[in-house]
Amino acid sequence: MSNQKVKRTFSQKHPVLAVVIIEALLFLAVFTAGAYATIRQLSGTAPVLISFIPIAVVLAIYFSVKKKWGFYGFRSLRSIPKPDLVYYAPLLVVLAIIALKGFRPISVSEVLFYLLFTLLVGFVEESIYRGLILNILLPKGVKTAVLTSSILFAVTHILRVLSGQSALQTVLLIVYALLIGCALALLMVRGRNIWPLILFHFLHNFIQFVGNDNSDSYLGYDLAILALLALYCALLALSLKKTATPSQAEHSFN
Repeated sequence: MSNQKVKRTFSQKHPVLAVVIIEALLFLAVFTAGAYATIRQLSGTAPVLISFIPIAVVLAIYFSVKKKWGFYGFRSLRSIPKPDLVYYAPLLVVLAIIALKGFRPISVSEVLFYLLFTLLVGFVEESIYRGLILNILLPKGVKTAVLTSSILFAVTHILRVLSGQSALQTVLLIVYALLIGCALALLMVRGRNIWPLILFHFLHNFIQFVGNDNSDSYLGYDLAILALLALYCALLALSLKKTATPSQAEHSFN
């Protein structure tokens, strides 16, 4: 048997620094694209398209070259045990509540554009936050990985849409982004499958894009979703604690 030590990667040696670099590069890409789009007077979705398309390509190349697709959760949906499917059910409820707000008139070309746009966003953001960042931080404990990835996910979204928001809308957005990020991170830890998260993220954003504009008249819907997500996160954390192996428990929510 060889006594040769396994070479550790940069992210394994310096997980916090690796996460800071990933988040900084994402911010740089988005804000640079935003500045370019502003100068060129492009549409509101342009900054995301300009920055996320090359990011998606880089992620796909990295996962392929390093053979990391499976490690970061890109596994067959059939690998999810049937009893565990119940843990994804609340995500369907969230989508249903958002859909209850109704939809605005929209052309077929807009529908196709938003389908591709939201699929791109779902792939990139889930790969970064529930793929790279969460997995890099997991050796430091589930609680640290889940909370840190959720906070970074929330901060990224808040900075994108702060302008023109009322104080109430800003608070709701912060809490909403944190809870969504936390729920998806906990599901990733539990199921180790990123496809359901990408699918939810994609459908969630698509429904919001083609749906009626959020306003105070839908405050009841938003509060219902927040309450559901808070309960959902608590139940997921509890389920992880109960099913954790002794080695996992050392890094759990204690």
